[in-house]
Order: sequence, then C-alpha cells, then structure tokens
Amino acid sequence: MEQLHGASDLLLLPVLLLAVAVISVPLARLLRLSAIVAYLAAGIVIGPYGFGLIRAPETIVTVSELGVVLLLFLIGLELEFSRLLALRRAIFGLGAAQLVATAATLAGLAYALGLTGWRGALIGGFALAMSATAIALKILEEGGQLQQPYGQRAFAILLFQDMSVVPLLALLPLLAPGADSHAVEFGDTLFAVGRIVLCIAIVVVAGRYLLNPFLALLASTGAREVMTAAALLVVLGAAALMQFAGMSMALGAFLAGVMLAGSNYRHELEADIEPFRGLLLALFFMGVGMSIDMRVVMATLGLIIAAAIAITLLKAGIVAALFRATCPNRGDGVRAGSVLTAAGEFSFVLVLSGPRDDDW
Repeated sequence: MEQLHGASDLLLLPVLLLAVAVISVPLARLLRLSAIVAYLAAGIVIGPYGFGLIRAPETIVTVSELGVVLLLFLIGLELEFSRLLALRRAIFGLGAAQLVATAATLAGLAYALGLTGWRGALIGGFALAMSATAIALKILEEGGQLQQPYGQRAFAILLFQDMSVVPLLALLPLLAPGADSHAVEFGDTLFAVGRIVLCIAIVVVAGRYLLNPFLALLASTGAREVMTAAALLVVLGAAALMQFAGMSMALGAFLAGVMLAGSNYRHELEADIEPFRGLLLALFFMGVGMSIDMRVVMATLGLIIAAAIAITLLKAGIVAALFRATCPNRGDGVRAGSVLTAAGEFSFVLVLSGPRDDDW
C-alpha cells in the first residue's frame, strides 16, 4: 500500500483507520483483552515505527483528543450538580491526598536513587502522579463501574488532577535555577486566576439559564441535524472557553454536562454525542500507539519494565491505602488503584514545561 503522509489522502486515511478499528477490536475480544489494548497495538502497527502507513500521528492525536472532551461531557450529563457537591470531599480531600502522597513518594525515590536532582525529582513526581483520564474512564465505563462508589471516588481523583494542572504549571518557573519568590509576577498570577474564575462563571451561568431556552428554540424547528450541531457547539464551546482560561478542555466539557444534567434534552444530547465520542476515543488511543517509538522501547526495555512495575505498584498501593482509610470495602481500594496507575497526558505537559538545567 502506498504510504500515507499525514492527512494528505482524505479518503484512504479514514478508510485505513476504520478498517484497523473494525479488525483489531474483535481480535482483542477473542484474546479477552480490552479494546484499549487493541487500539494501542493497531496504532503501533500502522504508525511511523511500525509499517509506516501513517507518518504524522501528532495530527491525529490533536483531533482525537476531542474524544476525551466528549467523554467528560457525557459523564457530566449523568452527574447532576447536587451529586457533584456531594463529591466535594472526595475531590478536594481524596484527590489532593493522592496527588501529594504519590508525588512525594516518587520524587523521594528518584532523588534517593540518584536518578536526578531535586528539581527533576519533584517535577517527575508530580508528572507521574497524574493518571490517564481517557484510559481510566474507559476502563470504568467498560466494566459498568463508573456509578459504583469506588468508581465515583476514582473519578473524583481524576477531576482533581485535571484542576491541579494549571497551579502546577504556574509553580514550575519557581523551580528554575536561581528562581526566587519574585520569579512569577503577582499581577500576572492574579490575572490568570481571575480569567479562570470568569470562564467558569460563564459556563455555569450559560448552562443554568441560557442553554435550555436555546435548545427549546432549536427543537421547535424539528430539524434533527440542527440539534446535533447544537450539541457539538455546546461541548466544543465550553471546552474552548476553558482552554482559553488555561484549564483543561475536558474540564469545560464536564462542567457543561453537569449544568445540562437536569435538562429536558439530556437524553437527546447524549444520543447525538455518543457516536462521535466512541470513534474519537478509538482514534485517540490509536494515535497514542502511533507515537510509541519501538526502537527506544527495545533499547531500554529492561529499565522501562522495572520502572513500570515500580511506579505501578507504588501508585496502586498509595491509592489502595487512601481508599482503605475512607472506604469500608477493602476491594474498592485495589480496584481503584489498578485503574489509576497509568500516567496521563498531563504528565507530558508537566515534563516538557519544566526547567531545563543540569539538575533536571
């Protein structure tokens, strides 16, 4: 087959991706593996480090990240504001405890082993403490566990991690060599916080008072495609607004979903968004697989396996310990720990945004 360079062939590229998805998932099911594994493996095979059928996976990943955004919107539709308030202790208590405890443990271990200096250890600790939202939620959703008590607590941890990205990024300049308390201008920080608060307020007010009349007006036209367009506009508009504020796009979509959870059009919105969510999530995982350089993996396979085992056990153990202290069911801690072990997309953001010096 002729090689596909990025998105140059608008017909063969979607045909290839759809064919890979249709073939890989049934094979994974026969082997009793998750669909996520199938998509990752398929991405490796067709990516630049496999057969090279697709040379520019970054363009696919950028678009497919919308799958995570749509997934968070659908989760928000199932979670009314009153239920979100009921989770506030889990979000700010359990979520903060997991992030701090995991980051401190991993940073201390890296520094003690002499793998890096204290700055690098601290950045790496927080980066690896983050979990993969897309993977964790997909696993919980496939098992029907998202509405279970442990699934709700695991989701609370993921939500806190998303909210903590901006404060962590704001603190990174302070870790640069020679940085002091004046490294970050107070006015800039205050402006950034004000922008975040304003954007959240816009999403909340619009979702509570404007969207229902807007959707009722569109529904009166009787045009189904207009409602589908409106659903996508709501999700992507909220995501873009939060991205402008410097927050996660997924967080904006989630807030929009929560605001519409009590809407009369909730089920119609869910039906309109669901097909896009599934396809884009599959594309996201394939894009991640395409980005895996198997040459680097094979060259450092021993180190990768050892580090993966150590980090997985530490993260799972910390989550299990926290759950055991707050949840009567001991098995919930083990299940939540296994779901939250994978490092997330924000791990790369923190590492790439960290200071570049000999100590890091």
